[in-house]
Amino acid sequence: MKTIRYLGDVCIQLVRALGGIALLTKQTVRELFTPPYYLGLTAEQIVVIGLQSLLLVAITGITCGAVMTLQFGYGLEKFGGKLYIPKVMGMSMIRELGPVFTSLMVAGRMGSGMAAEIGSMKVTQQIDAIRALGTSPIKRIVIPRLLAMLICLPLLTLFADLCGMLAGMGVGMEIGLGGSFFIEKFFEGLIWNDYWTGTAKTLFFAFSIVMIACYKGLNTEGGTRGVGNSTQWVVVASSISIFVADFFLTKFFIAISN
Repeated sequence: MKTIRYLGDVCIQLVRALGGIALLTKQTVRELFTPPYYLGLTAEQIVVIGLQSLLLVAITGITCGAVMTLQFGYGLEKFGGKLYIPKVMGMSMIRELGPVFTSLMVAGRMGSGMAAEIGSMKVTQQIDAIRALGTSPIKRIVIPRLLAMLICLPLLTLFADLCGMLAGMGVGMEIGLGGSFFIEKFFEGLIWNDYWTGTAKTLFFAFSIVMIACYKGLNTEGGTRGVGNSTQWVVVASSISIFVADFFLTKFFIAISN
């Protein structure tokens, strides 16, 4: 009985969260195209999300590219397919690993940061003060972060792909593949659909990360403990949304490209 009650509570909380995120999305889209525009706040968020995440994204891309090349190298070498390592690694990196792992890292770093910052503003009544001054919290808080994330996450993904390719080239040289050969075959196995689908996924991931983080931050209650709970909730929810969205986006892009 307790298990059924717990599952029921989880379902109710899930529906409530999805409804709240949908309402926040509707309000954000409605206010996105109306003045005033806070370009300074957007530029500030671009620095925070983009420039300050470069090291984390670089480490993610390097380790991912190196490990994938190493695994494919020893796996395909048994079947005489070592020459196909750059192609397989390139397709995996550009289509899936680069977008997904970069988005997960950014969600863990920036999603939790947004939720903590906005949640702190909520529990200290700064959000109410913004409303009292006649300013929309959506315009000052949500929209700058959304625009910055939509700009930065695709660029960070491309940077991670580049780091992964260079790391893969280094590992490939260790297992007997020339550097120029690796680069040539890396790009030879890719087509235009691979590039744009991998980049397009990050736009959906960016939107979900910001909406989830801002929704939870704006609805934080319970003081500092509530801020901590919101941060944890956002990291888990953002990661799940990325995995689920990746599956359906992959099916959608495969369907429209055939």
